[in-house]
Amino acid sequence: MDDAEKDLIRSRSTRFLSNHHSQRFRAQEVLAELAAATPSDLVSDHYGMGALIGSFEKEIAELLGKEAAVFMPSGTMAQQIALRIWADRKHTPHVAFHPRSHLELHEEKGYQVLHGLHGVLVGPATRLFEVSDLEKISEPLAALLVELPQREIGGQLPTWDELGAIIAWARARDVKLHLDGARLWECQPFYGKPYPEIAGLFDSVYVSFYKGLGGIAGAILAGDSSLVAEARIWQRRHGGTLVSLYPYVLAARAALKARLGRMGLYHERALLLAERLATLPGVEVLPRRPPTNMMHVYLRAERGRLEHAVMSVARDTRTWICKAIQGTSLPDLSYFELTVGDNTLELEVDEVAALVTDVLSRAAPR
Repeated sequence: MDDAEKDLIRSRSTRFLSNHHSQRFRAQEVLAELAAATPSDLVSDHYGMGALIGSFEKEIAELLGKEAAVFMPSGTMAQQIALRIWADRKHTPHVAFHPRSHLELHEEKGYQVLHGLHGVLVGPATRLFEVSDLEKISEPLAALLVELPQREIGGQLPTWDELGAIIAWARARDVKLHLDGARLWECQPFYGKPYPEIAGLFDSVYVSFYKGLGGIAGAILAGDSSLVAEARIWQRRHGGTLVSLYPYVLAARAALKARLGRMGLYHERALLLAERLATLPGVEVLPRRPPTNMMHVYLRAERGRLEHAVMSVARDTRTWICKAIQGTSLPDLSYFELTVGDNTLELEVDEVAALVTDVLSRAAPR
């Protein structure tokens, strides 16, 4: 099945297992909703300056308990800039992060090619890194990047005490701490701490407005005033000061207002789904008890057969299960990512279990 056919099946779907309504709408619907919510006298920003973008940056800085913040088009830009600043200040190119970090997997080595940084991979790829892994590092580090939660291993989170030990290790060595908080919003129910207390552990913080919230695009880099002032210079060097960013800012603000207060609800549903799915034959969930609203659902079936089964179920039930099936090192074990959002809440737990059972049945060898 080619991409065009998959896109057609998705466009005809009326129910979706993951994420939010705004992430399934056609572009016209998204823009119409945004236009309807926009005051008629709103003045757009100009190259990142103006009351609209300035007030939003201030709002997020206060939400995170930071002195200042800068809105950027992407998290890739924000994180590379933060690490570059810390490396320049420390006069060392070494920055550390998990082997499954976004920087290592999805950015074509941008930190290395664009900024001359040396990535130090910490711990094994299959679990969260620990202090014992950090103690094996021999290079002098400028910064340590911590991702909360660690998306590529199922959204795992360290406990508050484990996180505190990592922070203490870095502080004792004068290593700057950067938070990859693409999904920081989803962590709050697990930690039970206010956002300023979580973000306050770190010298710089990146948050996304589309991954967990359902905005169009955009990110914030927050920290002290000197960091943000320098980051604005780097943003211009990256070509990130677009002539207007207001559509992204408006969508980010709307998504934040609509969904920040629902993170606990999403997490509660994730716990129920994980518990139910784990009872199904041929299904495993990682983490078994999700600390956030995301998980990886492992299915005992070959990847290609699962891909066809997922499309078959979507075509027949008009329910979109996932956008991709991922393979593993075992030929008969595959998985997909499930992120609980507004879409998920429209499906009963038993409905989801029935859908997954149907997928496995269709994927079974005949």
